[in-house]
Amino acid sequence: MSRIGKKPIEIPKNVEIKIEENEIEVKGPKGSLRQAFDKSMTYELEDGVLTVNRPNDSKKIKALHGLTRTLIYNMIVGVTEGYKKELEIVGTGYRASKNGNKLALNLGFSHPLELEDPKGIIVEVPAANQIVILGNDKQQVGAYAAFIRGFREPEPYKGKGIKYVDEHIRRKVGKTGK
Repeated sequence: MSRIGKKPIEIPKNVEIKIEENEIEVKGPKGSLRQAFDKSMTYELEDGVLTVNRPNDSKKIKALHGLTRTLIYNMIVGVTEGYKKELEIVGTGYRASKNGNKLALNLGFSHPLELEDPKGIIVEVPAANQIVILGNDKQQVGAYAAFIRGFREPEPYKGKGIKYVDEHIRRKVGKTGK
């Protein structure tokens, strides 16, 4: 058995789950998420505990077993607590600002980048050098944070660019004089 796949998922009291064949919908205080999974998996919901079962022990099914359980767990955490990614902007003149539902980034290009917030994601700018991305879908929050970071990834000499708050940039020494 998959170690992760065989773990039961405890459903909080304020979360509602609907299982329709291979689609699972999770509703909670922070919204609702719906996702389709592989048709071979079966689900048992008893007394606030959801278990994911697999039909056989083929290599593909074993891999899908743990993945399915983790994705369902992430959906439950998303509708109860939500997900958050924090970005930090380092560099002279690099800054971010928020205009309505648009994020304006000044990153040393000839013009500021204007990005509209995707559906289901909230972008906050508490300071000119900080960006906070909030949402209930873990994949969407992480993908949008990586998209923003991709405009100016941190460079190894001065560390200029957009980085995650908990990210450590390995620095290089650079040129040495005579």
